Amino acid sequence: MNEKSKQRVDADNAFLRTQTQSMVRDRILSESDTIAQMRDANTARLRELRLQKEMQAREAAAAIPPKPNPGKRPKHD
Repeated sequence: MNEKSKQRVDADNAFLRTQTQSMVRDRILSESDTIAQMRDANTARLRELRLQKEMQAREAAAAIPPKPNPGKRPKHD
């Protein structure tokens, strides 16, 4: 009596296959989401560093006084 019917065994195996596929799919999606979040965070960090560097370069360029332009010498007639 403890033996399961062939239908029951087949149904259990089909359920386990489906459950395993679902778990694998969930793991893959979770890993993909994690990778995407890490990539987005890194992109934001690098963008912020680039913007800071550009701002510092603009400030440094603005701090340098312009060189005097000697201009043209007046011609003597």
